[in-house]
Amino acid sequence: MGKKSERLYSAALAGIDAKIIEVEADINIGLHSFNIVGLGDRSLNEAKERVNSALKNAGIKPPNRENRRITINLAPADIKKTGSHYDLAIALGYLLATKQIRAFNSSNKIFLGELALDGRLRPVNGALNIAQKAADEGFEYLFLPRQNANEAAAIAELKIIPLDDLRETIAIIEGKVGREPVRFNKEEERHIGTDADFSEINGQGNAKRALEIAAAGRHNILLFGPPGVGKTFLSHALAGIMPDLTIPESIETTKIWSAAGLSPGGLIRERPFRAPHHTASITALVGGGQDPRPGEISLAHHGILFLDELSEFQKNALEALRQPLESGVIHLARTKQSVVVPARFILAAAMNPCPCGFYGDAEKECTCSAYEVIKYQKRVSGPLMDRIDLQVKIGRVSIEELQKESAERGESAVIKKRVTRAWEAQRKRFGKPNSGLSSGEAQREANMDEGARSFLETLHTGHLSPRGYYRLLKVARTIADIEGSSAVSSEHLAEAFSYRLKEIF
Repeated sequence: MGKKSERLYSAALAGIDAKIIEVEADINIGLHSFNIVGLGDRSLNEAKERVNSALKNAGIKPPNRENRRITINLAPADIKKTGSHYDLAIALGYLLATKQIRAFNSSNKIFLGELALDGRLRPVNGALNIAQKAADEGFEYLFLPRQNANEAAAIAELKIIPLDDLRETIAIIEGKVGREPVRFNKEEERHIGTDADFSEINGQGNAKRALEIAAAGRHNILLFGPPGVGKTFLSHALAGIMPDLTIPESIETTKIWSAAGLSPGGLIRERPFRAPHHTASITALVGGGQDPRPGEISLAHHGILFLDELSEFQKNALEALRQPLESGVIHLARTKQSVVVPARFILAAAMNPCPCGFYGDAEKECTCSAYEVIKYQKRVSGPLMDRIDLQVKIGRVSIEELQKESAERGESAVIKKRVTRAWEAQRKRFGKPNSGLSSGEAQREANMDEGARSFLETLHTGHLSPRGYYRLLKVARTIADIEGSSAVSSEHLAEAFSYRLKEIF
């Protein structure tokens, strides 16, 4: 008896990127054995049992009934293979090699899907990521579980074939059953933002103004004040004044969520809002693990990362934010692989001024010693604070202000229009937000008038680091954009400078 080998295609995830994997099935003379080679993890090794049971329950002769050597190779062998989404390709490769199904053209097809023991197909992570790679590599069809179909169908260049179980899959590829490719349904979108509106909170006009500036220039912001004054609610409302995601942004954001196992079933069209608890580990925050996966900062890509009780986070976790806040990406390096994951977000943070929360409060006395106050504030390092453009101290709202009727519902929608106009002005100017300007670009684009130049001469060099100086120019440029001004004035600079805390440095 000779030997017979067949080749199909699947894909592997590396961070948020995909790589095409060849699945080779070889049947040879010898005592029964079923081996999967190609640097697979434990979940992949367990595919043998899933495939055996799925084939048996589908009424097909499984590998454990073969008195032959069965070898499945996943190539290239130097790429680590993780996950269970190779099950479908392995099962079909075996069936082709044993001639239990008719040969078909597999060169233009990708197969994904985890097999249940009864032959059903379970959804997998990274469907959109793999669909994008398949289209880029010239593949024509992607066969995958029905639950992943709409997500993958966002890639219009690829024909997406939804599958329910193994028996149906065999019928489709043999031509016994027809199956039309699915079309992307934009209605299948997932709500991941917040419903907070600025009209729901009275007072705090200074904080609302600062949040509008943060949204308009995509600047990082810190709200600093005693507990109960609305810091958390205001931060949640920030998401509601940012423009909706563009299609390229939506695809990139969805790829990150899908790779993290948070498949939305369609494209994400809202700005993400992530609020990890202060007990989150550094891996949960920035990503990583043995097989690197996106963390909270990447899940907040194109959106907002909200860190409540900023000073309570682990110091090493906060310091790990410094590099992605500058570059917009996070490098996850491990022994066997290194991946780069996007992480361009607005950092919105809130913190109390001291352990008891009432340092500097006009109505309630602080019970902390001076040492405790300084130690608490210094938990947030100077370099990290220097990367936060807007540092806003907010206080209590009077009873009279609280009793006033709230503004008409929809204040966030009005602010969103101003923010959108500012984004458009920045897009036309440089194709990126003011927060992303280099130092030279910030200096040129500030376009300061004489009053602004005179104002800068009054500032002592101890007030600002070089990074702080350029961030001041970027914030002033954003304020000018909100007001539709082509030049930055002394008023714009003065307002930008007012959003810097003197308590923390």
